[in-house]
Amino acid sequence: MVELLLGQVLRFTGDALAEGPGAAQVIPGGAVAIEGGKIAAVGPAADLRARFPQAKVSDCGRALISAGFIDAHVHYPQTAIIASWGKRLIDWLDSYTFPEEMRFSDPAYAQMIARRYFDLALAHGTTSMCSYGTIHPTSVTAFFAEAERRGMRAMAGKTCMDRDTAPAGLRDTARDAYDQSAAMIADWHGRGRLSYVITPRFSPTSTPEQLEALGALWAEHPECLMQTHLSEQVDEIAWVKSLYPRARDYLDTYEAFGLLGENGIYGHAIHLEPREIVRLREAGAALAHCPTSNTFIGSGLFDMAGLGPAGLRIGLATDTGGGSSFSMLRTMAAAYEVAQLRHHALHPAQLWWLATQGSARALKIADKVGNIAPGMEADLVVIDLASTPLIAQRSERAEDIWEAIFPTIMMGDDRAVAQVWIGGRRVR
Repeated sequence: MVELLLGQVLRFTGDALAEGPGAAQVIPGGAVAIEGGKIAAVGPAADLRARFPQAKVSDCGRALISAGFIDAHVHYPQTAIIASWGKRLIDWLDSYTFPEEMRFSDPAYAQMIARRYFDLALAHGTTSMCSYGTIHPTSVTAFFAEAERRGMRAMAGKTCMDRDTAPAGLRDTARDAYDQSAAMIADWHGRGRLSYVITPRFSPTSTPEQLEALGALWAEHPECLMQTHLSEQVDEIAWVKSLYPRARDYLDTYEAFGLLGENGIYGHAIHLEPREIVRLREAGAALAHCPTSNTFIGSGLFDMAGLGPAGLRIGLATDTGGGSSFSMLRTMAAAYEVAQLRHHALHPAQLWWLATQGSARALKIADKVGNIAPGMEADLVVIDLASTPLIAQRSERAEDIWEAIFPTIMMGDDRAVAQVWIGGRRVR
């Protein structure tokens, strides 16, 4: 059975970050044909109505139909502690994150938070994400089981920490990190729409032995992604230097152990050295830009203008709960504001690209999700561009589609999310 979704359809024909807004196309009276969980066709509504005369039609009026949002870096176990008052990164981890993550040894608690996380993500139009777990395999099992139940494309991994810089209740060993991650790769990677991600939290909480073990695991499973944190705060960088005095820089603490590669995703990457930028580019690695987190914890301003032209794949991320919102709309707004503070104006098309196709490219799933094109999985979001009186009065004065979309980027929230589709099935 074919279903036609009618509205203003937003799709990308190229890299909007590199090529500019011309790489984005909005079809004003457009339609998306959905069949068998995938996109069968996209184009003017009149053409698709003629092509699929027996199709079930859902008319969204002037709402915007887009690929679902993709969150490139999230900590689902921190759902309950979002918006916790804190000082710097290390204080925030010690005060809130680590005590909360200890609770995930309880499977029932992990299951409850996983359900809550996915409810919140979908309410905000996020249809795919890449998440950290905790050191407990139960945290990953709960996440994947909930994603599988909902039919979602999701990625996650057990967070590995064995150094005494982490609390005793949140430490594993180099052997546990390798063995438990390998077991979960066997159980979950490639199962339906799920992917396992090898996950050292960051260098300060792993010994060289653990990083070496995880580098060996990645070499054995190069099809997996690897995620970690990099150069988030200046005092964190100094901490890394004290723990790894022979390393050339922060990135070298990963590179020396085989944890730099094309399938690597490095969160934050704010205070990079020139050598690090060169090596990231040479390796074909990806960065996850987490603007609400970077401002909330006072980390700094990501250099989109410098790193984008450097040829690095960049995805957008909430980094909840360090980030202060589950909304990718709010995250786009924060990315715009951060870029403005660095005297670089991101176009609305570029912001939307980062939250969809950019994140999909960073996560190596751009052939499956993140855009509206025939053959892609039908993970979609329908956005009301007049969801509040304030947004509506600004949008109605717009002289083009991007001026109509921009107020929703800057002021929209879950009220703007009119519909969410997962695998061709409406779930909200």
